[in-house]
Amino acid sequence: MNSQGRRARILEYLTQAQEPLSATWLAHALQVSRQIIVGDVALLRASGADILATPRGYVMDAPAQGRQYTVACRHSDQDMERELNLMVDHGCTVESVVVEHPVYGQLVGQLNLSSRYDVAQFVQKAKAHEMRPLSDLTGGIHLHTLRCKDENAFHQLVEALREAGFLVKE
Repeated sequence: MNSQGRRARILEYLTQAQEPLSATWLAHALQVSRQIIVGDVALLRASGADILATPRGYVMDAPAQGRQYTVACRHSDQDMERELNLMVDHGCTVESVVVEHPVYGQLVGQLNLSSRYDVAQFVQKAKAHEMRPLSDLTGGIHLHTLRCKDENAFHQLVEALREAGFLVKE
C-alpha cells in the first residue's frame, strides 16, 4: 500500500471508530511503524483533516454537544485526579488544560476526558511515563476548557470546585 492509500485507511479507521485509536494500534493494523503513523497523521492534519490527539489515541473532531466554559484552578499534583473526577462527575467534558508560560506563552494540553474511566486512564498514563502536570510550570495555577451539558451543570461544578478549594479566587 502506498502512502496515500495508507492515509486514506487511517481516515477511514478514525471515522468509523467508536473510541480513540492509538498510533500503535494503527501501525499494527497497517503493518508499518508507529512513527510512520505519527507522520501520516501530521500530514493529514496539515491537509485539513480534523484529527485530535487525546491521551487515549486519535479521534476525529466531532461537533461538540453542550456549551463551552473556562475555569481557573489551583491544586497540588496529588489532587489532579480528584479535580478531574469532580468535573466529569458533574457531566462536563474536560477538553483541555491551559497554562501561561513566561517564555512560550499559552501552552495547551488536549485532554478530552468525559468519564472517570478516561480520567483513570489519563492519570495512569501520566504516572507510567513519570510526567508532571503542565500546572507545575505555574505553581499549580491552570485553566480548564470544559464542555458542559448545560449551565446548571457548570454552576454546580463551580460550587463543587470552590468547596474543594480548587477554584482560583477572583
